[in-house]
Amino acid sequence: MPASLDFSNDDGLEFPLTEEQVADLADVVLSHEGVDRECYVSVSVVTDEEIAAANLEWRGHDSATDVVSLECERPDDPDLAPGEPCELGDIVLAPAYIAAQAARFGTTFADECRLLLVHGVLHLLGHDHLDDESAEAMEALEDDILAGALTDGTLGHVVITRHRTEDEV
Repeated sequence: MPASLDFSNDDGLEFPLTEEQVADLADVVLSHEGVDRECYVSVSVVTDEEIAAANLEWRGHDSATDVVSLECERPDDPDLAPGEPCELGDIVLAPAYIAAQAARFGTTFADECRLLLVHGVLHLLGHDHLDDESAEAMEALEDDILAGALTDGTLGHVVITRHRTEDEV
């Protein structure tokens, strides 16, 4: 079942994906993960300053980053009535940070955004990379999902640690 997307780019920042492409990729992740419940997902495109504030508030890191995911509900929550939509959560993306990161890792701006959108939706579904085992599992999921998605072809094997800040490595 497709995601219901609330997409915002209030500052009109440069972002290489259309709202439809964002929604389609969220659908690909949900389908890959076997989610058949309607899910609401919010995706916000923000400045580096705004994501730094969110990163400090929600993760305790006083720095800009590429993506912050804020989980609300899980599709398999037993408290959700049959057929009741799931408020999956919010994904916040910082395109200036992502563009600089893409240049460092040899990916296109669009592919780096695709990777981080997949990464964000997987976080909303409860996947994480807090230890090597879970990082490898999440990397494999991202590789598999992105292999079946329309990309610019600049993404090789995903290595999550490349996205960690120095205090997280």
